[in-house]
Amino acid sequence: MKSEVRFHGRGGQGVVTTAKILANAFVRTGQFGSSFPMFGFERRGAPVTAFGRFADTPIREKTQIYNPGFLVVLDPSQKQSPAVFDGLKPDGMMLLNDKEGPGDISNDNLKTLAVINAKGIAIEEIGLPIPNTVVAGAFARMSGLLDIEPVTEALEDFFSGSKLDANQTCARRGFEEVTIINF
Repeated sequence: MKSEVRFHGRGGQGVVTTAKILANAFVRTGQFGSSFPMFGFERRGAPVTAFGRFADTPIREKTQIYNPGFLVVLDPSQKQSPAVFDGLKPDGMMLLNDKEGPGDISNDNLKTLAVINAKGIAIEEIGLPIPNTVVAGAFARMSGLLDIEPVTEALEDFFSGSKLDANQTCARRGFEEVTIINF
């Protein structure tokens, strides 16, 4: 089974790192993971898209993901963008970082919406508005494809010491505090 995820956000939010963390977590479970970014202007605040493929067989495809089964939106200002929903497969799932909640999000192909105040949790735990590790934990819970342990273990390749501890707490809180809405 292959899962394809498209990540949307802005430079500085850890969009690319989120995709890498999840690919690493899938590999730790004996599966396969691949992630890669697509940059426009490479600067803080510019729109960033990343892609992740996760499967139980080797992944050879390296193209952009045009028909994702999962959307991950780290920047709440993009939640109503038609580009975000472009190509979403029927029965698709979306994870949204937004302290305001889902609002009036709707799409004919959206079956599950998960919402987490990842930025707020990140500020509480690491003192920075970088939601990526919270989102990684929330994705594990929403998707049902991973447990939290491989995600927290994957963080060992990105952080150490007190930063590792704080980011593992972020991931656990994302896993525990995400709100999942089925349509």
